[in-house]
Amino acid sequence: MHDQEEMSLSRRTLLAGAVVLGVTGSVLGSGRALADAEAAPKNMGPAPDLSKFQRTKVELLTPPLVHAHELRATGKPKVVEFTMVIEEKTLVLDDDGTQVHAMTFNGSVPGPLMVVHQDDYLELTLVNPATNTMAHNIDFHASTGALGGGALTIVSPGEQVKLRFRATRPGVFVYHCAPGGAMIPWHVVSGMNGAIMVLPRDGLKDRNGRALKYDKVVYIGEQDFYVPRDKDGKFKRYNSPMESFNDMQEVMKGLIPSHIVFNGKMGALTGKNALKSKVGETVLIVHSQANRDTRPHLIGGHGDHVWATGKFNNPPEEDLETWFIPGGAAGAALYTFRQPGLYAYLNHNLIEGVLLGATAHFQVEGQWNSDLMSQIEPPTPIK
Repeated sequence: MHDQEEMSLSRRTLLAGAVVLGVTGSVLGSGRALADAEAAPKNMGPAPDLSKFQRTKVELLTPPLVHAHELRATGKPKVVEFTMVIEEKTLVLDDDGTQVHAMTFNGSVPGPLMVVHQDDYLELTLVNPATNTMAHNIDFHASTGALGGGALTIVSPGEQVKLRFRATRPGVFVYHCAPGGAMIPWHVVSGMNGAIMVLPRDGLKDRNGRALKYDKVVYIGEQDFYVPRDKDGKFKRYNSPMESFNDMQEVMKGLIPSHIVFNGKMGALTGKNALKSKVGETVLIVHSQANRDTRPHLIGGHGDHVWATGKFNNPPEEDLETWFIPGGAAGAALYTFRQPGLYAYLNHNLIEGVLLGATAHFQVEGQWNSDLMSQIEPPTPIK
């Protein structure tokens, strides 16, 4: 790396440390992480010349929607270009008007799902507008080196940065902001996380190596929020993210979320916001949880093929009722709907799924198959 580039990177990493110091008033010991300038690699050579590679620009969509992509790659590996804009914004979490100062990629919780194929290069321009108040970065669990890109992507308000990495491992992976020390969990549980899907070049396969396909993919990001309460037990509101930091830290240390929701708020994917499908349609459900373990379950259906830890090189499990996705990971499940009606997809810790909000609905159209299920007698008085 050139001296000028080293100085610029050191300034950004130290600025991230200054943000941490400004909030806590003390050095964070072993948690200082990216505040150390040496966290950035000093022996980097020049980026490889990819001028002969095909390039494609992708416009990201707001979850649960996912941008168009090939199920199986055609042609040679390419450079796939994305742009994400960091947005600090207020979110309303429930019908009671509970608010949180969220930190987001592209304005949504979770951030958009990015899809590439194995051996493609993902090239991301990360923009931190001057209207934001904090430094941010991005750590890709799918990437190799430099704290997942976190050491190379610290941007202050009014800056942007471009990162490129080769997607060498197929699967679904979490990405999140990781600006150092106590900032890391705070930014993650404030909504700053998402997922990337790296498809095998020849597509998904079952455990016997037979090709699998899907008609649509939906992305569900499970998010735990930690909203402080006042002395009367009511959720507090703050004028800025920094104003809420100390109170939120105390709630976070208790490890008990106030809300656990899908796609940013209670009801984001239920009722009139239900996901749509039809009998015979095969849906790939990508599910991420950047911080806590979760147990997805489709009430009325199953996981036909499930990569619970999200890694497509491993053979999928079949016919699962519930699967387990560890915190800091993303999983994928393939299901072909066989009956019409309403399906609930939820975290089967039922307290978290029903009471705290981690539930989605699929509204499925089609013809009922009475061979699969019938009501033989309706409810009647006991004889």
